Amino acid sequence: MKIRPVIDVHSVKVSCGSCSLSELCLPRGLNDEELERLDNAVQHKQKLERGDHLFRAGEPLRAVYAVRSGSLKTTLSTSDGAEQVTGFHLAGELVGLDGFGSGEHGCNAQALESATVCELPYQDFEELCGQLSGLRRQVMHLVGKEITQDHRMLLALGKMAAEERLATFLLSLSQRYRERGFSATEFNLSMPRHDLANYLGLAVETVSRLFSRLQDEGLVEVQRRSIHIRDLDGLRRLAHDECSPD
Repeated sequence: MKIRPVIDVHSVKVSCGSCSLSELCLPRGLNDEELERLDNAVQHKQKLERGDHLFRAGEPLRAVYAVRSGSLKTTLSTSDGAEQVTGFHLAGELVGLDGFGSGEHGCNAQALESATVCELPYQDFEELCGQLSGLRRQVMHLVGKEITQDHRMLLALGKMAAEERLATFLLSLSQRYRERGFSATEFNLSMPRHDLANYLGLAVETVSRLFSRLQDEGLVEVQRRSIHIRDLDGLRRLAHDECSPD
């Protein structure tokens, strides 16, 4: 009987054009020739386990990373060692753009669960952006989209009440999961409560009370980290979000 070799699926290279996340990531809008050049430059890292760091603040910028599976968080550390969560990154989103300004990372990137990332060495990334107009446009689109999301959350954190902050965050996740072809109303939170509370500027106990309140109001159903949004329009009204699901 012939024994098949064991293959690590996380080390197998999947072409950018055939990746299910291509419409959300760098390949969007590229022609066949441009896709081939991007494919030749992209490297695939091994799987990250929960808690593993992709990079740390102060390390030199070596690459731009695209989350292929799982999710990551980015954090900043204060002078007294406290941690501030600055963002959560899902499959198809870029990580490492913080190093563009100074040439070194200004934050930490850490896996929230088992995750894989695609790595594009920065030197190759810079060269391709200079040569491929389609890639340059897509990078600008992704950066602009990230800035818009950050602005929405800054508004929520600075001006909204605690319940509105949580509603805004859940709506953001709902939209991002819908873009990936998943349910916009049923998903799991990959981040623990203390990370979510830290990001929203709330106490962990407050977040737990808010989830209970949203559930009592019939807006969501919560089972540990499983979220079922039962009233999407009601959640939008709470967050003062006038955007429709379409």
